[in-house]
Amino acid sequence: MAVADLKLEQRARPRESLGEWIGRRGTAFWVTAGLLLVMPAIASSFWLVQILAYAMVLGMIALSLMFLAGYGGIVSLVQMTVAGFAGYLVAILGDSAIAQISLKWPWWTAAPVAILIATLFGTLSGALSVRTEGIYTIMITLAIASAFYYLTLQNYTIFNGFSGFNGIVPPVFLGVDWGQNLPFYYLTLACATLAYGAVVYISRAPFGLALQGTRDNPRRMAALGFDVVAHRIGAYTFASLIAASAGVLLVWYQRQISPGTAGVGPVVDMLIIAVVGGLSRPIGPFIGALVYVLLRTFSLDVLEGLGLDGRRYQLLIGLGFLVIVLFSPDGLIGIWQRLRERYRRSADTRDAQMRSGGGSP
Repeated sequence: MAVADLKLEQRARPRESLGEWIGRRGTAFWVTAGLLLVMPAIASSFWLVQILAYAMVLGMIALSLMFLAGYGGIVSLVQMTVAGFAGYLVAILGDSAIAQISLKWPWWTAAPVAILIATLFGTLSGALSVRTEGIYTIMITLAIASAFYYLTLQNYTIFNGFSGFNGIVPPVFLGVDWGQNLPFYYLTLACATLAYGAVVYISRAPFGLALQGTRDNPRRMAALGFDVVAHRIGAYTFASLIAASAGVLLVWYQRQISPGTAGVGPVVDMLIIAVVGGLSRPIGPFIGALVYVLLRTFSLDVLEGLGLDGRRYQLLIGLGFLVIVLFSPDGLIGIWQRLRERYRRSADTRDAQMRSGGGSP
């Protein structure tokens, strides 16, 4: 079906009420939402911040990658670099322990400007790579990420070289210290929810439908009058906005930033998180991020508990991701969908057998 037909169908479809929207959400959705809201009452500070909040920040960065890859067919490795650039700008424009570099702007100026500049950087990166496809897009965005890493590593005038910045304190606003565990958790939860909702909305809006059309058949979309390049650059802008916002949260979480924050390793990690969680739905990156954080946090203890060398924890992480991808190319979301479909078929079979048995003499 052409994207123009999808637009007409969407316009002809009546607007669903709030009750209908709530009814369409599954039980798992509302149970998860309820648990996240009451989590501070049942979880320790370690689980609240070191696991859940950190996973939501990484999930937002992976979500920006998922939006480009899942809806636009664009595999970009520059999203972690956009987040790292935003984090650096918060340290440079705002306050940090490196007083000779930081400009000490108030947070309500430094953070929005950092997000704006990082979003422009992501848009420019997209403009440079948007006319390529497949491996060429990956290589161009990886080259941009590598160039940024070595720039921050070797530049001491602006980025303070290998040491980076430390002493970056989250703001105090409305009488609340947003660096405390409870406020920071709810701040990341609100931002992650907003990013998730924005991706869901955009994917169903005319722009999102056109973007999916450019993913499936760019030549046909161009023949229908759509500007394929402009739509892809717009997708980079939207994805970079999400990644830049997550970068601000990341530097507030870590209280420091260095070249390793946006190095080649973390860049590849974002791709792994998105793929393992699943590129078909926006919830996938958050699931992948949670699995990543859990493996990264507890793999060392598990290996040492088994009498193995704890320094090989990255091998355990890699094996875990490899098993997930081998069993499900669509990640954990694909496994969940197959299990649910199998349960549904089993239930339908049981119902059919009961009806058949009930109708016999």
